[in-house]
Amino acid sequence: MAHLEASMGWSARRGRRAALSACALLMAMALTACGDGDGDGEEPERTPATTATPSPSPTGTPDPADFVAKIDNPYLPLVPGTTFRYEGVGDEGQREQGVVEVTRQTKEILGVRTTVVRDTVREDGEVVEDTFDWYAQDRDGNVWYFGEDSKDLEGGKVVSTEGSWQAGKDGAEPGIVMEAHPKAGDVYRQEHAKGVAEDMGEVLGLDERVTVAYGKFDRVLKTKDFTPLEPDVVEHKFYARGVGLVREEAVKGGKGHLELVEVTRP
Repeated sequence: MAHLEASMGWSARRGRRAALSACALLMAMALTACGDGDGDGEEPERTPATTATPSPSPTGTPDPADFVAKIDNPYLPLVPGTTFRYEGVGDEGQREQGVVEVTRQTKEILGVRTTVVRDTVREDGEVVEDTFDWYAQDRDGNVWYFGEDSKDLEGGKVVSTEGSWQAGKDGAEPGIVMEAHPKAGDVYRQEHAKGVAEDMGEVLGLDERVTVAYGKFDRVLKTKDFTPLEPDVVEHKFYARGVGLVREEAVKGGKGHLELVEVTRP
């Protein structure tokens, strides 16, 4: 999923990997189904139908003239030189660390100058994902997602680039990762690469209270991230104004969670 996917994007890919790991474990136990519940004794959350109609977020071929140089959406400010550090536990109890670096690099896609964000994920100290994501903000304040260059690693070697895509190639279109004015009930497409990346988001509320290692936050935006490509995987993400993603947790298809522990600003 796209985001600091976090939410950004790396977190959703971690969720899908967790779901696959869960399936492998169950298969090893000679079971034939995987991921029908949360696995924690609670009532499973209903996954939105894959035919859910997105809200009228401005997706499609963008007009470069509609974009601005800075990404200062209050729920997803991406200031070059900023680094976000996350820590948590994976689906199988492994220690996970994520580093999201808003680089000073840019990449032009479909005539739009995007900000390059690097997401690195470690499991028990070993780098397992290294991804470059591309974001831009329009004049209204919506943050667009133009794709990602994603690499999965094992033992320091690239073993997969699955999930990589770029708007304008092979029919892919940019999506929206953060609305300018989110409202409860909004459903929006985050990625538009058919059969490769089809992540979606839903706004669940804007008045959550969240405590993480980095601090306590009120009026937090809570979203649900899901994809028709992995209908048994659902994550909740929490965004604090002026900071960005502060926590994410698997609620279906896994048990992992990550939270913000440090922000280094330029």
